[in-house]
Amino acid sequence: MRFFATAAKGVEEIVAGELRALGAAEVDVTRAGVAFGGDLEIAYRAVLWSRVASRILLPLARFAAPTPDALYDGVAAVDWQQHVAPNRTIAVDASVSQSAIDHSHYAALKTKDAIVDRLRARRGTRPDVDVERPDVRINLYLNRDAATLSLDLSGSAAHRRGYRDTRAAAPLKESLAAAILLLADWPARAAARQPLVDPMCGSGTLLLEAALIAGDIAPGLRREHVGCVGWAGHDAALWARLRAEAEERAHVAARRRAAIAGSDSDARALRAAETSAQRAGVHGRVRFTHQRLADCTPPASAGVVVTNPPYGVRLGDAAQLGALYAQLGDVLRHRFLGWTAFVLTGSSALAKRIGLRSARRVPLWNGAIECRLLEIQISAAPVRDDGGPRWRRPRGEPSGTER
Repeated sequence: MRFFATAAKGVEEIVAGELRALGAAEVDVTRAGVAFGGDLEIAYRAVLWSRVASRILLPLARFAAPTPDALYDGVAAVDWQQHVAPNRTIAVDASVSQSAIDHSHYAALKTKDAIVDRLRARRGTRPDVDVERPDVRINLYLNRDAATLSLDLSGSAAHRRGYRDTRAAAPLKESLAAAILLLADWPARAAARQPLVDPMCGSGTLLLEAALIAGDIAPGLRREHVGCVGWAGHDAALWARLRAEAEERAHVAARRRAAIAGSDSDARALRAAETSAQRAGVHGRVRFTHQRLADCTPPASAGVVVTNPPYGVRLGDAAQLGALYAQLGDVLRHRFLGWTAFVLTGSSALAKRIGLRSARRVPLWNGAIECRLLEIQISAAPVRDDGGPRWRRPRGEPSGTER
């Protein structure tokens, strides 16, 4: 069977690596995702275990759709009785690009009409539509008048692990946080008992994802609604076996604890983080501290700092954040000697204010915001002066020790 994992821009190769590790075959990175082969078990494992993919899709049909009628006929040609059981609800998601049908909502409505008309003609009844929590979610991708119609095995966006209050605005999706941690080689670092610190953790997404990885907890294990369960072709015994396997892995890994700590000056955000930790089943595995960035100190020997400071787009004012970034650079260079820092930022100007050279800059997208993940190797040598980087000194002040 062939499947497709949708992915945010910039993380496709990470998703491909996840799928290969799960046993997928013929893994091909394509635009906005990864195509892969395997049996249904591989797809179910991807639904359960992929930390970075957005959705796992089972393509049902591909056809030309240059007109609304052609789209309707192509959708109606699918035998929907194989996929939508009686008394099941449906929903259709659609995305369109460079096509004569240029409105995604209209394309979704036309697709929904074809499905319900086909089922009503065969059964005498039509399925209800539930936009929020459908039993079966169908995905339509229309590009250059070519339609790809798929069953969404994830059901809802896979980054929604089920531990965070969906009503609260969050600057970082769980899947992007997981991608950052994988780029930081956190699984190996956690196995080596290295500590992880986020000195500006906010609601704690990076820390919670770090705890899930360290605890070998499948990201899809505690999701309340999974799309494959409502599908007429669902293999309930297989899904139950894979879930039991995941539960056992989490139970075994619970004996191993990684040192994961975060702090923030926003007490309200920390309370939300604590609540999310309880929902995620990692309460007590992450230590949260209410403190300013200036007061942050390492909890143990050298490890990794991973953080997503505000960059003036969703949170904060870019014109006022320079001092915060400069302070982050000072805290890292003076207190986290020998550590490695990974800093996600959407502002190159603010990144320069850190004052520390990055060994690597990885392009990532936080929603519509183009970002860079900076990897900063912090020297283990103590700082021999307090002047800071040359650009941070008043004119005429000596440069001091190069850092």
